[in-house]
Amino acid sequence: MNLDLEALRGFFRLAPFMVDLGVEPVALGEGRVTAVLPIAPRLLQHTGQVHAGVMASLADHAMGSAAQALAPAGRWAITAELKTSQLRPARGTRLVCEAVVIKPGRNLSFTEAEVFAEGEGERTLVMKASATMALVPQA
Repeated sequence: MNLDLEALRGFFRLAPFMVDLGVEPVALGEGRVTAVLPIAPRLLQHTGQVHAGVMASLADHAMGSAAQALAPAGRWAITAELKTSQLRPARGTRLVCEAVVIKPGRNLSFTEAEVFAEGEGERTLVMKASATMALVPQA
């Protein structure tokens, strides 16, 4: 899939859940995607930190998008396996996810992501993720 940043934004808008969360891609490189998510009260746990599921969803979609950008024509990148490690509570004004394809392939691509919480001039690594993306024929 040949993507520029505007096409990537359109691709994100095709996923209603990402739209509902408020995720927005802000950068695209060769096998790399950066996406941001403003932290809102509806995304928090009762403890005041961002729900781990929100961060996992952000990382998953960013990694899938990075894999999609390198996928062979006529194939969709879908998550076959996802692992996340929450390193510390996420608090701040926004999350930033940096995703990269580690090894692209014809049938599988391997990806990693880091999620950072930003706020008050600080940037803190809060989650690491990895995923195997299956590249399946588009229906």
